[in-house]
Amino acid sequence: MQKKYVPFLLFFAVLLVFAAHLGARLTAGAPAFSLAEAAEEKCVYLTFDDGPSTVVTNRILDTLKEESVKATFFIVSDRVSGREETLRRIVREGHTVGVHSATHDYGEIYASDEALLADADACAAVIRRVTGVTPRVYRFPGGGVEAERRKPLLEERGYTIVSWNAVCGDTDPRATAEELLATSLETARGKQPVVLLLHDAAYRRATADALPGIICRFREAGYAFCAY
Repeated sequence: MQKKYVPFLLFFAVLLVFAAHLGARLTAGAPAFSLAEAAEEKCVYLTFDDGPSTVVTNRILDTLKEESVKATFFIVSDRVSGREETLRRIVREGHTVGVHSATHDYGEIYASDEALLADADACAAVIRRVTGVTPRVYRFPGGGVEAERRKPLLEERGYTIVSWNAVCGDTDPRATAEELLATSLETARGKQPVVLLLHDAAYRRATADALPGIICRFREAGYAFCAY
């Protein structure tokens, strides 16, 4: 090799090393794209109101366990007596427990701001006593009366207020599992994230029947299942 080419080759080699080092630094500094982040872009929250019940809540928990899905349960504490183990199971299996109400009596709950807070406190006290968990999420019974004005009162208690933007339609006692599935998909269309309202009170057996199909269809559509 002629000597006149040696300095050029050495310069080229040094340039390659510098470029490789710079590329490595840029790559290390770039945010990693993970599957978890991708999943968060398309998320559905399964939220269950009005439980616990003995049969329906446990059937729902069986399905969630089988499908490895976490959900959020908004509790009516007057329905806990005799079902303490079901409430403990919700917590034990990694689901979120939130406050819905103590009585689900709208007239009592919304009689005054003080009545609303007392009702929330009573429900939270039962959850703490039975499970040892302090609930941090709240859902207004019936969607709320003067909810926007009263929302800060509950936030001052440390709650995150959770509403919904999709429904399964199980407030209709005549709805079939197939109808609940269809309503869930239709009302969730175009929503991001999806917060799906379902119920697990004792008379919501069709909801438990519909749940495997709801999970299957959302999963096929690329949704991750989230809990608060």
